[in-house]
Order: sequence, then structure tokens, then C-alpha cells
Amino acid sequence: MSLIDFQSKREIELLSPAKTADIGIEAINHGADAVYIGAPHFSARAAAGNSIADITRLINYAHRFRAKVYIALNTILTNAELQLAESIIWQLYEAGADALIVQDMGLLELSLPPIALHASTQTDNRSLDKIKFLENTGFSQIVLARELSLEQIKLITSQTSAKIECFVHGALCVSYSGQCYASQALRGRSANRGECAQLCRLPYQLEDGNGKILSSQKHFLSLKDLNLSAYLAEMMDVGVSSFKIEGRLKEMSYVKNITAFYRKKLDQLLMRSDRYVKSSLGNVKFSFDPDPERTFYRGATDYFLHQRKTQMVQLQTPKSIGQQLGTVRKQGKGTLTVNTKYDLHNGDGLCFVSSDGTLTGFRVNRIENDLIFPFKMPDIKPGTTLYRNFDQAFEDQLAKPSAERKIPLRLSFSDTEDGFNINANIDRMEPFAFHFSYDKELSKNGIEITQQNIIKQLGKLGDSVFTLEKIDITLSNAWFIPSSVLTVWRRTMVEQLEQTIHHLLKPDNTKKNNNLHPALFPQSRLTYLGNVANDKARTFYLSHGVTSIEPALESGGTLSSDSPVMTTKYCLKYEMGWCPRQQPDTIPQEPLFLQGAHDRLQLHFNCAACEMQIIIANKKQNCKPRN
Repeated sequence: MSLIDFQSKREIELLSPAKTADIGIEAINHGADAVYIGAPHFSARAAAGNSIADITRLINYAHRFRAKVYIALNTILTNAELQLAESIIWQLYEAGADALIVQDMGLLELSLPPIALHASTQTDNRSLDKIKFLENTGFSQIVLARELSLEQIKLITSQTSAKIECFVHGALCVSYSGQCYASQALRGRSANRGECAQLCRLPYQLEDGNGKILSSQKHFLSLKDLNLSAYLAEMMDVGVSSFKIEGRLKEMSYVKNITAFYRKKLDQLLMRSDRYVKSSLGNVKFSFDPDPERTFYRGATDYFLHQRKTQMVQLQTPKSIGQQLGTVRKQGKGTLTVNTKYDLHNGDGLCFVSSDGTLTGFRVNRIENDLIFPFKMPDIKPGTTLYRNFDQAFEDQLAKPSAERKIPLRLSFSDTEDGFNINANIDRMEPFAFHFSYDKELSKNGIEITQQNIIKQLGKLGDSVFTLEKIDITLSNAWFIPSSVLTVWRRTMVEQLEQTIHHLLKPDNTKKNNNLHPALFPQSRLTYLGNVANDKARTFYLSHGVTSIEPALESGGTLSSDSPVMTTKYCLKYEMGWCPRQQPDTIPQEPLFLQGAHDRLQLHFNCAACEMQIIIANKKQNCKPRN
């Protein structure tokens, strides 16, 4: 039994995050074609490591649907950590992991098993030269930088054969991924080692070069969340094969909701297309209507997919604002009346932007008709826009089993000279034939009763991944077949089908041997921006044409007074309407500064490249990692 070769059809993958194995299993149940989860150590979310036993459990479950499990081991490593990393990688390979997501090129100099390598977004994959280099050094899948436009993605996919993966939903880092050093420099917590302090989510005061305060206590660097759900067809058409949801620190309800949302979107597109096919098996039925605004939601942006836009940041808060409900119509004694089309429930969490510009929240004690009784009455005025950032009824739905994933099975049952045949058909797979030898004898109940019992017994697929979609029965006589015998045949069939599907996932060991003619890295000199933190990584780059290598900031590298700790495509001047190309009436005196409670940051604008750089204006910097 094997997969049917669709030739012209390209496999499309929905890739969901998993903080834990249990969340990963629910991602599969809700339609993920693949899941990515943190390794026991060295994933870019230090708080989201998982044991080999739990990862193995997730792999075994995912493979029942031909879904894949990718392991994030994507921090930069010290010399002392390489041996443990190598050991973990071998354990993951033996557990059946489908790929390893990595940032540190030193790993490629270790004795690795033939496991597929995916280039993390932390490797700063913005240019065609970089993507072609990664492909030539053995990476079979490459996660592009979130900042790329549709046209840039199209150029890359047209020039590479590696599978291209793009983020389509979730939190955005304001800096190019892998190129943010603010947390390391100011807090000793390395973003490249999974310990980001998220300084971009803090409030700042914006000042001009004369010290004039332009705006106070706003979250100028806190981007809204990415949502590209309206552009999936365009992205497929330019060559994207893997659609990634961010969120390895997100909780179960979020992963269920967002995975289901994109599963439904992609299924609608795939049903109408003869060019693409889903990469895994099975159909999903949901007991809820997915809605991105009803779990963690900062507001949405499509970022730079089509063109540069304003309103990319959520100035008031880095927290979830949720679903916009409407406006407050009236405030009574201990009650609020709201103009809204949505049903509210006891326990809902509501929020609003107060008169001083901060986000303020309160919980609903009870609802009576159109009256809201808060636990504690907020200071809120009629006309204020109200949001729901905790939907009690929706969370209750998602706390229960909320999806069922099954592989439709079509059977044909017939008799032979020495017994019976069962032919099994599954979409995208070659038919599978089972023959059971059996001494036949006639039934006293007639052929109709015989057929009904065959349907009943073969349809008891229970906890298997299959559901009986159709069965055709062709018998020359009304044969007597005991229910116990049919049960044994069904179990044998199901077991062999599940084993076959599991083994359809062949190891992707595309790592190339390029020792004789190694690919040349696009740059001959690496500064601290190269994130070289160990001797193996240094050896790797030297063997690929790099002649000068500075150490990573985390391993002794230094910052000059004008070294950027963030480089962003997001531009605060453009966001505020001060870009010279917008021809504003006034432009504030530069340089501009962001003054926080503990940090002072200077903004530098590279208008030729349409980029913004952030430089530390503090006198003291702390580049040493925390113990």
C-alpha cells in the first residue's frame, strides 16, 4: 500500500505549535498536518521544553494520520552544550521525529543521524542568496522571515527547490528574527537562547532630539498579531507549502481555535483546487465555530505581505484585547448597558481603553437581559468602546472534546472459492486487499441478515483513526459468518492499515555531502550579528568561505556605541505619519528616543533600506548571560 503519485499536485501543510505533547495531540485532532514542539533543551522558548517520552507519544499519535512532528532545537549553543545537543538529536531521531528546526550551524558539524533539517526563522532568512545557501548545505525546509512581501516570496520559491514555510498567524517580533539583542544587552537574557525579556512589549515615552516629549507611555514597539488568513490562496500560488501558526507558549484553547480556523480556510481552498493536496490524512469535524478574536488577540495586521502600512502596533497594550463588542450605552447603579450584537455570559472578561490611555479590565458577575453586573464597577463612560478578552462560554466549549479527526474508509466485501476478501480504499492511497481463508457454510437467516451483520461488525471502528464511509457487499450466497470472526478480521485490517500509514512517512535525509565543493556563504565577514557562539559553528562558516568571524554577543562579543540591538522593517516614523515620503506637514527633530522605566533607546532611520535600527542610549550595558 502506498500513496498515489499526484505528480502536479503540491502538498500543503498546516503547521501548528505545541507547548506540550497534549496540546500537540489536540492540534492534530483539530486539523494540523504537522506540529512543532520544543526539544528537552535548547529550543527558542526556554519555558517550553518537553521530555523525549512526551515527544515520542506525540509522534506516535501524529503518524497515525500521516501528520509530522518537527522538533525545535533552535537556540545558539555554547561549546559545553554541543555534546548534549548531539545526544538529544539522536534520541529524537530514534523516537521517529520528522525534522529538526535549527539555528546554530555548529550542529551541522556534529555526528548527526539522517534527520531532515529545517532552517529556523532565527537564521534570518530574508535574502535569496541566504536561502540558496541553506538549501545547498542540506536544509529541506526553510522558514522565511515574517517581513517578506508576496513578491519577495515568489522570487525565492522560483529559485529554490527547498520547501518554503511562512508564518501566517500569531505574535510578531518587531526585530528581524535572530537579530534582536536588546534583551541580552540590557538584561543578560538572550533572545537567541530562548530567554527574551520582551522589552519591545514595554511602554515608552517618545522624545525628539531636543528632549521634547512627543507622546507618553505608549507601546511603540509592540506589534499587533499577524493574520494572513485572507491571503492563503495567494501564498500557495507563489510557492508557499507550509503555513505556520506561531505560539509555542500558547495554551490549549488558543491552539485548538486557531488550528481549526486555518484548517477550515485551507480545506475550502483545497476543495476548489486541482493543484494542491493536504499533506496528511483524515477529515475533521468541529463542535464549535473557530474565531481568532475569541482567544488571545492583540488586534491583527497583515504586516508587509503586500505593502507597508500604518497601524501595525497596538499602542495601548501588549496584552490581549480580544473581540470588539460595541459601545457602552448607559451606566447605572452597579450596571452597564452595552450596544452589541454578541451574547455575553457570566464570567466574561471585558476591557476598554481608559481616559488616561491604559487598558482596563473587569469581570462580569452576571448578565440579566441587556444589563451587565460587573464584579467591581469600572470607571467607564457612555460611548466607550468595549472589548471581550475572555469569553467564558467559548473557553468552556474548548475545555471539552471539540473536534474529531477520522480517515474515511471505503470497503468492499466479497466471497472467494476459499474464503472472503475485504478491499480497503482510503483517499490518496493505493487500494489494500485482505484475504481471509474460511470454510464457508450457508446461513439460515438469508442474505439480507448476513449483509446487515457484516456492515455492523466491520463498522465498529471505535477508537481507531478510521470511520466507515461506505461498504459494498457482493456475495454469491447467504454465508454464515460469526460476529466473532468478522471482529477478528476487522481488527486485523485496522491494525495493518494503521501500520502502513505510519510507515508512509519516509525519513527525509536530504542533507548533502558538500565537503569537496562546499557552498559559499553570502558574506565573507561575520560580526556579532552572525550569532557564532561555539567552535563548531566557527568551523562551519570558515569551511564555507567566511574569512572573519566575531563571536556572538552571548559568548564575548561586544557592542560599539552605535551598534544596533534591533533592526526592524517596521518604522515608527512611518507609523506616526512622519515619513518624508508621506510629505508630512511637520517632522520632529531627530534623533528620536524611546525612554522607558529603565532603558533609553535611540532610533536610527535607514530610509534607503526602509529600515529602523534601535541603539542603546544607556551608558551601562549588560551583555553577560544570566546564570
